[in-house]
Amino acid sequence: MRNAAQSRPVEDKRQIPVRSARILVPMARKPKDPNKEPGRIKQMWQVLQMTRRYDSLAVWYLALAFLLPVLVGLALAFLFANPTDQIIGFVLFIVAGLLGGLLAFLIVLGRRAEKAAYSQIAGQPGAVGAVLKSSLRRGWTASEMPVAVSPKTQDAVYRAVGRGGIVLIGEGPRSRTQRMLDDERRSVARMLPNVPINFLYVGPDEDSVPLHRVANRMGKFKTVLRKAEILAVSNRLNSLGKNQLPIPKGIDPFKVRSSRPR
Repeated sequence: MRNAAQSRPVEDKRQIPVRSARILVPMARKPKDPNKEPGRIKQMWQVLQMTRRYDSLAVWYLALAFLLPVLVGLALAFLFANPTDQIIGFVLFIVAGLLGGLLAFLIVLGRRAEKAAYSQIAGQPGAVGAVLKSSLRRGWTASEMPVAVSPKTQDAVYRAVGRGGIVLIGEGPRSRTQRMLDDERRSVARMLPNVPINFLYVGPDEDSVPLHRVANRMGKFKTVLRKAEILAVSNRLNSLGKNQLPIPKGIDPFKVRSSRPR
């Protein structure tokens, strides 16, 4: 028995450490969403490229708008703050100049981009409606749909109501839109005789208003209406129903017979 016990193999109870290898599983990259909007910096870059394409002087205006506040900030820093003794004031003047230059750059970029965008649609039917929809200032109400349209020439008349009263905007040559504007003025004055009515002409004529200056020109009219009055006048004009389709000529709606059932 003793010999049999000695012949048995002795089990080693010590655990041998085994290092487990890390298995790196490559993560699949998510496909880019084509409908995802670009970031702000990319949007600014796209706007800048579009503005440069249609406005060759935009780069010079943008450079001047950025550099002028920066130079003013540097001049004030050297005049009112000594870089050796007043280092904090010196730095603050420079930072203020940089921020002012960035703000002026963004303002000029927005205006030049707006002008370039409107230059692409100038002369097309519905261009005034796009301006009234996107660039109308506070205190004005208007619709992008015209109140009168010429089926032959595609000339149109738009109507806006604001602090300056009622503004009728003719889209097209003045010689063709003048009669349409006069007809619209008579119909509006019949309902609102005490509200002043102004005209604006947007077209190829020399004295017409450029498309990108329509909102600015509307803001120059003398203030005659208050906020509550603007809403009341706008609701009154909407009751005219000018946007409804007219009845074709030669058809009397009271003499139309209903179709017989088959």
